[in-house]
Amino acid sequence: MYKDIETILVSIPTIRPHKMAVATMHTQTLVLVKITADDGLVGWGEATTIGGLGYGEESPESIKTNIDNYFAPLMKSLPSASLAHILLAIKTNIQGNRFAKCAIQTALLDIHAQRLGLPLSEVLGGRLRDSVPVLWVLASGDTDKDIAEAQQMIAAKRHNVFKLKIGSRTVEDDVEHVLAIKQALGANISIRVDVNQAWTELEANKGIDLLQKGGVDLIEQPCTVYNDDAMARLTRKFDIAIMADESLKGPESAYTLAKRNAASVFAVKIAQSGGLLESCEVGNLAKLAGIDLYGGTMLEGPVGTIASAHVFSTFENLAYGTELFGPLLLTEQILKTPLQYENFELTIPSTPGLGIELDESKIDNLRFK
Repeated sequence: MYKDIETILVSIPTIRPHKMAVATMHTQTLVLVKITADDGLVGWGEATTIGGLGYGEESPESIKTNIDNYFAPLMKSLPSASLAHILLAIKTNIQGNRFAKCAIQTALLDIHAQRLGLPLSEVLGGRLRDSVPVLWVLASGDTDKDIAEAQQMIAAKRHNVFKLKIGSRTVEDDVEHVLAIKQALGANISIRVDVNQAWTELEANKGIDLLQKGGVDLIEQPCTVYNDDAMARLTRKFDIAIMADESLKGPESAYTLAKRNAASVFAVKIAQSGGLLESCEVGNLAKLAGIDLYGGTMLEGPVGTIASAHVFSTFENLAYGTELFGPLLLTEQILKTPLQYENFELTIPSTPGLGIELDESKIDNLRFK
């Protein structure tokens, strides 16, 4: 059924350093998966990570190795299996590897949707919107640079919601940095912060209190994934939205977090959830639990970004928008027609499958050496 499964590492510099609590990125290595079916249809997927092993347990190199040596042989041993049976075989025979599973599943669903002549979102249950709002992350670490960058984005009508990466400095310094930006941009501009697990519960109580009083709208993953109790206490204590990100690793963890009231918002990431179908399950669990949704990113390139947009377009509640800005952070374009960002939103293609066409000659030139 699938005659070729290729994993490609593509290294692309970023437009500026992207500073987070876990790493500072100067380049991004995209992990692209290309699957060619027997009938000639080609599907693409992506399994991009952040900062090598600085963020999670999978790296670009490990993803490629595991797809080439475990996923591909397993799939080729099931020549007559249906899509559902292939996905079940992968789930049964390969433990963990959520990012790799997401890339494979995306490529398979891309082919399946093309075969049906439908946009991917229709295969996932049907889109409720043709575009999704996209914020911009301010992560230079320099207050004046971040203010200027935000003002340029607002003027260009590209982004009017901003998230700040904090957690690498003292709580006091981080709060001063965030509130200076909030004051400069004004009351009508939404500011959120991502702590990337950097705070203790004591630091979180102090920082969140000050940020809430300063008009910040949301706090993302203030404490470590190993301290859901702290996340629950913070969620109950503060009126400001507390969002689970790194602690949200698919439907099972979504169920646990919801049951413990350990977040008021879920940051859904297709790779972190283990696939597009699993991300839809997370969305359904959130809906049942009355938890708001936010479309997250692993700073993917255009393949993972548009796959995410297809998923997020099916969510009834996307109260906090998305951060699908990953391709805009890269200095090189790998699509023949770039993704369409305008009026603060990303347009979702209506053509079959993912609805994108990759420039394979450009990809060959950018392959990780």
